[in-house]
Amino acid sequence: MKKPYRFLEHTSDAFIESYGRTLEEAFQNAALAMFEVMTDPKTIDSEIEEQVETQAEDEYALLYEWLQLLLVKLEVEDKLYSKFTIESIEENAQGYTLKADIKGERYDPEKHPTKTSVKGITYHEMRIVYQEDLVRVRFLLDI
Repeated sequence: MKKPYRFLEHTSDAFIESYGRTLEEAFQNAALAMFEVMTDPKTIDSEIEEQVETQAEDEYALLYEWLQLLLVKLEVEDKLYSKFTIESIEENAQGYTLKADIKGERYDPEKHPTKTSVKGITYHEMRIVYQEDLVRVRFLLDI
């Protein structure tokens, strides 16, 4: 099966394009791709399950906030994730709200190979493109 994301050429950062039949699926695959930059997601077991929620004024800011939330959980709580189920992305008076279930485990340097550290998410070159039966999401990770 073809991966639900790909790494694009970039001189200094990780440039990623993820896809899905829906915006939720494209965002799930964006999260998986971000963790692949940092480690091998196949080594991350589903020992911890959490429900998370984030809000933003538009879909671009929502993608940023979603990935930033996951990155902060890694940095502050020392947790890696490999399974993402976005239950909903809803538009409301304040913008958009994303609700998701995430699964992972605590970082273990013996078990999880270290690849590249992600310093942050950027808006630079961020795109969300809706096609007939596909949503493409592009974003840069500052590494």
